[in-house]
Amino acid sequence: MRLIEKVFNPTGKSHIGTLIFFHGSGDTGRGLTEWIRFLLGRDLEFPHIKVIIPTAPVQPYTPMGGENSNVWFNRKRIEMDCPEIRTSLASIYDTVNEILKREIAQGVPAERIIVGGFSMGGALALHTAYHLNRDLAGVFAISSFLNTGSIVYDSVGSITEGEKLPDLLMFHGER
Repeated sequence: MRLIEKVFNPTGKSHIGTLIFFHGSGDTGRGLTEWIRFLLGRDLEFPHIKVIIPTAPVQPYTPMGGENSNVWFNRKRIEMDCPEIRTSLASIYDTVNEILKREIAQGVPAERIIVGGFSMGGALALHTAYHLNRDLAGVFAISSFLNTGSIVYDSVGSITEGEKLPDLLMFHGER
């Protein structure tokens, strides 16, 4: 699945790291870019870091009565104890892995890639860093969630002694 991506290339001459920022449900990469611009008064541009802000595919979203929306994955309902729809998650995993492989092929090692997101995008970032590729540098999740019984808990629970996990910054609130 090919995603529409907003890309801010490094403003300097070298590209030594990548930030992938996933938006929340019902939003787009363009909407997240505008929100960041409103909050910071500028774009996310850095001398040596590429910023990728993809847009989720349009697909039926059960909590909205099956209406189409830009969402990373489907859910039966918006409740913490609701089981994940793992087939829906698996379909976006392939796309996220393609973004990661493309950055690694361009010479950016996994340990120089950070993923993050807002709300549902934060959940996808947690899945990306702790279920798909634990070699990443870090993950952030803003006002986000992991459902009870998430596959992420299974993945983290299976780490071996001494194995390092990506650093995590997760927060929720008004400020």
